[in-house]
Amino acid sequence: MRVFVTGATGYIGSAVTSELIERGHQVIGLVRSDSSAAKLKESGAEVHRGDINDLDSLRSGAAAADGVIHLAFHHDFSNFAGALTTDLHAVEAMGAALEGSGKPFVITTHVNGVATENMVLALAGRGVRTSIVELCPSVHGEGDTGFVPSLINIAKIKGFSAYVGEGNNRWPAVAHLYCLALEKAPAGSRLDGVADEGVPFCDIASAIGEQLNVPVVSISREEADAHFGFLSTLASLDIPRSSIATQELMGWRPVQPALIPDLKQSHYFNN
Repeated sequence: MRVFVTGATGYIGSAVTSELIERGHQVIGLVRSDSSAAKLKESGAEVHRGDINDLDSLRSGAAAADGVIHLAFHHDFSNFAGALTTDLHAVEAMGAALEGSGKPFVITTHVNGVATENMVLALAGRGVRTSIVELCPSVHGEGDTGFVPSLINIAKIKGFSAYVGEGNNRWPAVAHLYCLALEKAPAGSRLDGVADEGVPFCDIASAIGEQLNVPVVSISREEADAHFGFLSTLASLDIPRSSIATQELMGWRPVQPALIPDLKQSHYFNN
């Protein structure tokens, strides 16, 4: 398939693009800079100029493809509501270009992104083979620039690795199944991209503390805001999830390293 991928040069997008090409697909990636265009061409993909604010570019990219994987998102935590609105408009534009085609349209769910999810599920009734891949905070591995490196950096700055209360709240960890979603997910399906069903946060803090050789400390919920900053709410959440239903539906098995073994690799601590 010719697959239009937004966010094709990002952390997850780069892995998805590489796997798509390995599986024989042709990738057309949305890029807005010359450096991203060069990176994309080097990977063997084609370049489509634009960004997620350029709705005409999104429509034309989607219309010319056999399927779409939408990964781009403005990770602006100072204006998260605005980021969600931008994402909604982007999905709306690409979805309109795909209506009645029967083509696959894979998106990623985001916290509070209910309006976008509802739109995508509605598109399943309008001739688009939509699917939603649900991610979680700990999308981890070499090249990770997300929540796990943030936790490590906080521990470096503060001089200790912290967890809230007893630290029994659990974080799931994700493996990629975007390619399978593109190729065979039923219309309107939700896919849980989870490998670890739930890793106690105290275990994450302990692994970070061990690698940095700093103390591991329990802090109160009241202290969490000052310590973790924008991560404070996530650091306290208990969010176990299971991918058993997704594995059975898609014939998929997560094979990447689990979160704790991955944290014990040098790539998170080389800097």
